[in-house]
Amino acid sequence: MTSNEHQEHASATRPTSSSAVTVDPPKVNDYNGFAEAYTAENETNLLNAHYERPAMLALAGEVSGRRILDAGCGSGPLSEALRERGAVVSGFDASAGMLELARRRLGDSADLRVADLGGPLPYSDDTFDDVVASLVLHYLEDWGPALTELRRVLKPGGRLIASVDHPFAINLMHRQAGREAEYNYFDTTNWTEEWTMAGRTALMSIWHRPLHAMTEAFTKAGFRITVISEPEPDPAARKLFPEAIAARPRFLCFLFFVLRAE
Repeated sequence: MTSNEHQEHASATRPTSSSAVTVDPPKVNDYNGFAEAYTAENETNLLNAHYERPAMLALAGEVSGRRILDAGCGSGPLSEALRERGAVVSGFDASAGMLELARRRLGDSADLRVADLGGPLPYSDDTFDDVVASLVLHYLEDWGPALTELRRVLKPGGRLIASVDHPFAINLMHRQAGREAEYNYFDTTNWTEEWTMAGRTALMSIWHRPLHAMTEAFTKAGFRITVISEPEPDPAARKLFPEAIAARPRFLCFLFFVLRAE
C-alpha cells in the first residue's frame, strides 16, 4: 500500500539505517488509525486505482476458478476485482481496521483473517493457485520468512504476483532531495515519511532494497522469476488525469514480479 505523497516524493523524511530508527513503533504504519482515509484515497487515485491494480490484474490474467490468497489485502479492492473475474479469494492483513472495511466490501462470508505477513500464516500447505502481494513486501526488513510462508501455502507451480516500490525510483527520490551522501542504492535501508490522506496524517516506515537483493530473496525462497514488469498506466488514466499523464506518460513508480513456486 502506498500514497500519492509517497510517490510524488514530496514528503519524505531523512532515511535511516535500522539501528538509527527513532520513531515510536506503535505510531508507525498504523493503518487502523487511518483506514477510512486511506481507503477513500486508494479507490480512485492514479497510482493505486489506475496504475498498480490494473497492472496486477493484467499479470494475473485469467483467474476464473483459481484459488487466490491476497496477502496484505487492506480494504479489499484487489480481492474484489479478482473475485469479479471468477477467482476464489482469501485475504489477510495485519490491520483489523482495514479488514473491517474489506468485510463491508466483500461480505460477511469472505475468508478474511488478521495475520502478519512476516509470521506464520493460518493456511495449510499447498492451498493456493496464486498469491498476490500488492505493495506490502517493502514494509519488511527481512523478506525471507514471508516468502518462505507464501511458498509453503502455494501449490507446486503456483504463482506469486508481487508489486513493490521501484528501487530506482526510491533512489532517485533521495538523490533529488540531496541525500545521496547518506543513502546508498546498494544497501538495504529504512526510511520514514509522512502521508496525508483526506486530512489525516500518518508516519510510515518503509524498507528499500536494491534489485539484486529482491531477486536473491525470491530465488532463495524457492521461486523462479518469470516476469519483471514496468508497465504503463491504465489507458483510462489518460482521460481521468490528463495533466499528470501528459507530463509523465511513462514513469518509474512500482516494480512488478511474477514468480513460480518451484
